[in-house]
Amino acid sequence: MEDMIVTTTESIPGYRVVEIKGLARGGIVRATHVGRDIMAFFKNLKGGEVQEYTQMLAEAREEALRRMKLHAEDMGANAVIGVRFMTSAVASGMAEIYAYGTAVVVEKIEGE
Repeated sequence: MEDMIVTTTESIPGYRVVEIKGLARGGIVRATHVGRDIMAFFKNLKGGEVQEYTQMLAEAREEALRRMKLHAEDMGANAVIGVRFMTSAVASGMAEIYAYGTAVVVEKIEGE
């Protein structure tokens, strides 16, 4: 998984797609906890960034991306192209983070 190429673009310079494996996806639902909610409440009163939520969502994106890469690896891919993220509220205090892209097999173009 460490060598997996992950990109938001539809192609990878210096590589050619030799096989499309399908849709790779990974998701996670994260819930806030009381400590973060209390801090967020007080920050909301004065305005500004709610760093506790920013950190929580960043961690959730990384986990969704890790799961997507694992799914692509299980499919036999060595790259994922066209990667996108989606976020949605599932319930009060819960958010789903979803990463998806096209799992492909790429090979380096000789001479590049």
